[in-house]
Amino acid sequence: MSAFASATNGRKLDNQKSLRIGMVAPPYFSIPPNGYGGIEAVVADLVDALVDRGHHVTLIAAGEHGTRAQRFIGTYESPQPAGLGQPLPEVVHAAKVARALESIEVDLVHDHTLAGALLARGRSCPTVVTAHGPVDGEPGMYYEALGDSIGLVAISDAQRSKAPHLHWLATAANAIRVETFPFRTDKEEFALFLGRFHPDKAPHLAIEAARAAGLPIVLAGKCAEPIERAYFAKEIESRLGPDVTIFGVANAIQKRDLLVRARCLLFPACWDEPFGLVMIEAMACGTPVVGLRRGAVCEVVVDGLTGILADDPEELAGAVDASRAIDPHDCRRHVESRFTPERMAASYEAAYRSALRGNAQAGASARLGLAPGKIALQPLWDTAGRRAQISARRWETARR
Repeated sequence: MSAFASATNGRKLDNQKSLRIGMVAPPYFSIPPNGYGGIEAVVADLVDALVDRGHHVTLIAAGEHGTRAQRFIGTYESPQPAGLGQPLPEVVHAAKVARALESIEVDLVHDHTLAGALLARGRSCPTVVTAHGPVDGEPGMYYEALGDSIGLVAISDAQRSKAPHLHWLATAANAIRVETFPFRTDKEEFALFLGRFHPDKAPHLAIEAARAAGLPIVLAGKCAEPIERAYFAKEIESRLGPDVTIFGVANAIQKRDLLVRARCLLFPACWDEPFGLVMIEAMACGTPVVGLRRGAVCEVVVDGLTGILADDPEELAGAVDASRAIDPHDCRRHVESRFTPERMAASYEAAYRSALRGNAQAGASARLGLAPGKIALQPLWDTAGRRAQISARRWETARR
């Protein structure tokens, strides 16, 4: 029996068939998270949307079951936030995931961790990996070494363009459940920074921009890792004043309250952000985004309609003033039309079926005794999932 047939128990591949998905989340925060945890929030919404679409999802994560997944397998009794940035918690998690997957039947594995992808080569079913972080530099070397043992999904075209040679399956934008975010048009006179205290996120630029625009600013976010604490001491402490409020980590309720009241969200990221979930959270609340034109920011924010983008940090103060003209309803409508869990789940479903077609194709090549990559065969399945017709002459050529 081919690898594909073994993985699917011989079930016919068809675009209407429900799939059995093994969903692997990182071990650091609960699913969904109570506060910080953008990846975990995306995983939770994706799981629920896939269940709504008729699929069977086994969620493997740390802590307790908080989604509508039909099955939950815990790797740690509680999440491991203190282990964020350390290798061992995720390696232990990956080992436990591998053992758990040995005892259940899935059509494919969807892994949202970094270490878990290392185990894909030993599986008979496909492994889809979402690249939630950078894909150039050492991460790019890692994904390149994994080759076609995984199918990669990007969260933005900007991220994907950093390493177009990797084994990409699709691009699937992150999403939120818009109805869980409050909306109001009357804003209070403060700017908001919501994110990690990290050089890449550059909250010191947010302080300077708000101060130059004459607005007080609230900074809410995580400051726990050594690099975050060192950055705070170097760049934030010297800029503190009566117009700066350090809120700390905001839980789900506090985050929504801050986002819906703020005049604007400042997003002065100094690196090519792969996505930036907080931007769509702000826009869902009717709050415009003021940010630097880098990475995926231009894909998430419509300049002049849902926010104001600047090319240089010195332009951010003027962008804060210009953001007053943004209509909060346009911000909300933008998220409702482009960043919903239903749309995200549909994108991932297409990626899953593409991965399964690729696995079926590899199985057919193996039955013919072909070395992978030696001969480029016409795909056995077209984009609609129907068997492609291959001529006898082509089969004969392939056998040679």
